[in-house]
Formats: sequence, structure tokens, C-alpha cells
Amino acid sequence: MACHWQAGTPMNPTFITAHGFPVFVQGLMLSLGLIIAIGAQNAFVLRQGLRREHVGKVVLFCAVADAALIAAGVLGMAQVLGQRPGLARALALAGAVFLAVYGWRAWRRARQAHQLKAAAGGAGLGRTAALAQAAAFTLLNPHVYLDTVLLVGTIGAQQPPALHGWFIAGASSASLLWFVSLGFGARWLAPWFSRPRAWQVLDGLIGLTMFVLSALLLRHVFAGT
Repeated sequence: MACHWQAGTPMNPTFITAHGFPVFVQGLMLSLGLIIAIGAQNAFVLRQGLRREHVGKVVLFCAVADAALIAAGVLGMAQVLGQRPGLARALALAGAVFLAVYGWRAWRRARQAHQLKAAAGGAGLGRTAALAQAAAFTLLNPHVYLDTVLLVGTIGAQQPPALHGWFIAGASSASLLWFVSLGFGARWLAPWFSRPRAWQVLDGLIGLTMFVLSALLLRHVFAGT
């Protein structure tokens, strides 16, 4: 939920303290909803965790790459939208629609059986090869730019400038939490992720989260008109 704030209005420490944590949580929940999915990057991190090969370096690379893209998205979109309130509202509406569609698709997935499995076997990877593959799975995926730079950036840019850091920190913390859990908890998580029912429950929760975020974003858009 974006805070109600007019450009040019000074923000005191009380405002930042009162609204900082909710903005942090919004960034956290949005990023978690986008990153928790069955995909090549997550399967690769899970594989490295199961094999215990360069787990820390792979996890750190993925988390830092996400944080950099999120920061670039929020700060870049804030710069673009700062003097264009009409464009900001249009992109916020588009973001709300995207979140609603994403939530609907998550609920559709919840009705089907899916599972995440790491590739079995294969030769071990050296540090350079592991990081190269992590970079490829992270940076050569076009969806990562749509999610982090455009969607997360647009929603984060709706926040007052003094709260951009809170939003970035929340969204980046979600990536760090997820990759640390996936990499270092692989041996415990792998059996759970192989159960279709677990993904159905998770997709149901993701869908609910996305619908709530969409509704909050719509409320912000219409409250500012």
C-alpha cells in the first residue's frame, strides 16, 4: 500500500517511522509472491544445495543480482514517473491488473499438480562454471526484468522518496531469504517441493497475496485522483 503523500510536502521522522515498516512488508510480500515459482533458476539453486557445491557464492550472486535490479527499477521508475503523475497512475493501474492476473493464474496452478525437482546426476561444477550458470539463469531470463525492473519498480516508485529504501530493502530481503532457504535448506526442502500438494497450497497463498496487493494498489490509485 502506497502512503498518502503530496510531492513537495516535507516528511518528518515520525512519518517515516510510522510508514517505513508497512512499506518494507509490502516490498517483501510482493517480491516473495513473484520469486517463489517453479523455474530454472530455483531448480539450479536447489541442485547446488543438494550437491553442496558453491552454495554460498551462488546464493549470494542471485540475491545481489535481484537487489541490484530491484533498486534500479524503483529508483529508475521514480525518476521517470516523478514529473509524470498521469503516467504513474496508468502504470500503477497496469500493475494492479498484472497482479490480479498473476493471482488468478496462481489459483489456476493450485488446481493442478506440479513439483520442483533438481536435475539429478551430472558432473560437478567449478566455481566459475557455477557462477556463470547462475548469471545465465538470472540475467538471461526476460521475466526477471519484467518482474523486478518494471513491476516492482513501478510499485516501489509510487512510495514517497524517503520510503524508497524501505521498499527496496523489503523486496531485496525476500530474494535473500528465499535463496538462502533454497540453497542451504535444500536437503530438507527438496522432499517437500517434490510434493504436488505443497505447491498447490503455496500457489493458493501466492494468489491471495497478489489479489490483496492489487486491491491496495487500486485503492492508492483512486485515492490520489
